[in-house]
Amino acid sequence: MATENVIIIGSGPAGLTAAIYAARADLTPFMIEGYQAGGQLMLTSEVENFPGYPNGIMGPEMMADIRKQAERFGTRFLTKDVTKVDFCRGGVTPPVHVVHVGDEKFEANSIIISTGASARLIGLPNERRLMGKGVTTCATCDGAFFRNMDVAVVGGGDSAIEEATFLTRFCSKVTVIHRRDALRASKIMQDRAHANKKIAFIWDTVVEDVLGEKEVEGLKLKNVKTGETSTFKAAGLFVAIGHDPNTQLFKDQIEMDQNGYITTRDGMKTNVPGVFACGDVQDHVYRQAITAAGSGCQAAIDCEKYLESLGH
Repeated sequence: MATENVIIIGSGPAGLTAAIYAARADLTPFMIEGYQAGGQLMLTSEVENFPGYPNGIMGPEMMADIRKQAERFGTRFLTKDVTKVDFCRGGVTPPVHVVHVGDEKFEANSIIISTGASARLIGLPNERRLMGKGVTTCATCDGAFFRNMDVAVVGGGDSAIEEATFLTRFCSKVTVIHRRDALRASKIMQDRAHANKKIAFIWDTVVEDVLGEKEVEGLKLKNVKTGETSTFKAAGLFVAIGHDPNTQLFKDQIEMDQNGYITTRDGMKTNVPGVFACGDVQDHVYRQAITAAGSGCQAAIDCEKYLESLGH
């Protein structure tokens, strides 16, 4: 089988930007984009904070544009899921990496991982149905759409309190709904939230369902101590119970932090020669489309330099 210069695993803004840069460097990248191609932006309605779209753009439309750009420069695509990887097969120098897609396998001199992260969802009947229609997992992305509205944030950690605090810039009122009677957030974050007059709290409570036909109109709540149920009027639900990096595929093959995010150093290099990572799979801080795209650019340039060092 022919050995690819570079295989990009996963799509989204990071992987597709890496593909654009790798293709323009004449590396003829091969992207295995996955059945759920496009990343988290496929669940986003309007994107207003990505440069170059002054009037905003729908998330899926933007991803389609970026994919066309990558394809225009020669990126080849396989819309299937990677099922297994073997990095540095057989101790060959320079290493050759093998990517399995079911019964098929592909060899590559280098790999760029851009499998992203998935926001943890509550698992409610209407949560996915109303995603992008009032349900969201990113205050930075979507907060401005809820100007002068009342919204709810689910969670009790630093992420939830950070989201709630950010939302007070736009929203009339932000109610934090937490299943316990105390926050898990750091003390400084808690103090900041309690001091903010726009933030209210509902304790010992879980969200049982999201109400609304075409957009979020309210929530069904349940007190975990009394079992009492109630409805709560809200124009938006921000789910902030954490993210999980999509790294199960690479377990025991690559260095990760304690939360499963791939560790990168000196740019987008991993601890495995010829393997690079970009986007939310290695970034648990910013998690924005623009930062993911930037890291995809870095990964492709790092990859190009690596292949040059091998004489490719």
